[in-house]
Amino acid sequence: MQVRTSLSINKEPCVLALGNFDGVHLGHRRLLEHGLGQAVRLGVELAVLIFEPHPLKVLFPEREIQLLSTTGERLHYLETIGVQTVYHLPFTREMANTSPEQFVERILLPLGAIHVVVGFNYSFGAQGRGNSELIQALGKKHGFGVSVLQAQTIGGRVISSSSIRKALLQGDIVLASSLLGRPPCLRGTVVHGEERGRLLGYPTANILPTEDYLIPKRGVYAVLAYLNGKRVSGMMNIGMKPTFHDLYSTMVEVHFLDFSSDLYDREITVHIVERLRDERKFNGVNELLMQLKKDRVKAEQILSETLV
Repeated sequence: MQVRTSLSINKEPCVLALGNFDGVHLGHRRLLEHGLGQAVRLGVELAVLIFEPHPLKVLFPEREIQLLSTTGERLHYLETIGVQTVYHLPFTREMANTSPEQFVERILLPLGAIHVVVGFNYSFGAQGRGNSELIQALGKKHGFGVSVLQAQTIGGRVISSSSIRKALLQGDIVLASSLLGRPPCLRGTVVHGEERGRLLGYPTANILPTEDYLIPKRGVYAVLAYLNGKRVSGMMNIGMKPTFHDLYSTMVEVHFLDFSSDLYDREITVHIVERLRDERKFNGVNELLMQLKKDRVKAEQILSETLV
């Protein structure tokens, strides 16, 4: 898959899928599969246009952006679906002020788009004035086709990035996984912590999440990771260490089962399989250790039955 980071004129025609594609969930997959079908029908390649950083970060810098995937993860998922070219362009204030008509004339047409695929709620151009109806009208004017996919559902639920974020913030990993089509991830760099887990017999990798990555609801989770080429099971705690601190910032720490290599300063991805329990304060170390043993047994049982 080619990744192009500048708006170079593409003389080859393409089907162009538009969207942010955060998480590349099942709804995105269905849109892209439709785009692939159109590309095969027209005898051209499927391309995707995404912007970096997320437009909301430029338009509303004070807001917290809770992303479901890093740029690298998005590109990986897009490639596995069959996208052949990704135009990964910078989103700037100048881009934000581009009118819908200018967006089509200055970006879509130079990229060789002969058919465009969007979701029903896609917006584009300054202040989001462009919508699916306008891009269809502009398509007729400039001679390119447009497919607008309606809301995609699974089990009666609409599939969207916002619904996945809501599920994760509520700790509903089962729902988030069903909408994503895979277990959700958390990615970050392993940093030094208090090293209390090592003293307790449960050494942990303290993870500093990648900037803007969504952190699920506080609690204990069964997780998987691939470390040194090996599938490794683990227990992840997201919380404020209430047994040892009255007030502490939220931390992400993972105890990997049967793994002892040094992970400091490495960036790792943790696949979240199931939520085990809420965070709670224990009456001392012994009570905590008893619960950790129970957590481990439950996590091992869950993860032994999981394919990721």
